[in-house]
Amino acid sequence: MATPHLSAEPGDFAPDVLMPGDPRRARHIAETVLDDARLVTEVRGIVGYTGTYAGRPVSVLASGMGVPSISIYATELYRFYGVRRIIRIGTAGGMSPVLELGDVVIVTAAHTDSAVSANRIPGIHYSHAPSFSLAAAAVAAGRAPGAGSGAVHAGAVLTSDVFYADRPATNDLLVSHGTLAVEMEAAGLYAVADAEGGQALAICTISDLLFRDEALSAAERELLFDRSVQLGLAAFAAA
Repeated sequence: MATPHLSAEPGDFAPDVLMPGDPRRARHIAETVLDDARLVTEVRGIVGYTGTYAGRPVSVLASGMGVPSISIYATELYRFYGVRRIIRIGTAGGMSPVLELGDVVIVTAAHTDSAVSANRIPGIHYSHAPSFSLAAAAVAAGRAPGAGSGAVHAGAVLTSDVFYADRPATNDLLVSHGTLAVEMEAAGLYAVADAEGGQALAICTISDLLFRDEALSAAERELLFDRSVQLGLAAFAAA
């Protein structure tokens, strides 16, 4: 049965779903990584595919941008389609000076300025955390011999509702408390996974730096994005 935002039928999605933000990246994963991928939904241009990788069923679905968008798609996947694990494959802006372009951050916690979780549990400041097994498997895969160039970090990010934010003092405080990067979806995904009894993880490639005027080119983003996809698939296989 289709949902308001997904036209797939029951059984169309695999239990494991990779979730980039951009529909073009979802299509790229389906066409270059999955075997026998078939389109299962394209409502509002948000495309989803299901195929196999190393003989295991895997789906890919775009999430759009921001906490509200990923929260809608993740909820429908967990609640109506039998999905059990979602890994966000995204990009992030590096906040900590330990980061370089192309590094990967395995998101082990997500602070947020979003109001979506503010009243999730009245009187409680909700903590956004991933599946430990998925996170541990992704870190192990990223640090294994031959895993590719660029460092793999595990740590906290800021999930922000504001892309064009000008708040250097806040950024400095976040970095002094161990925050590595800023992105726009991880906290929403983690909260939905907790509420729906699923598992989730975000793996982010550092595409630009807030403390230095550097950014990856479009071609570099696609190449390094593929590395995060492989870490996500390795985590699904090992966790």
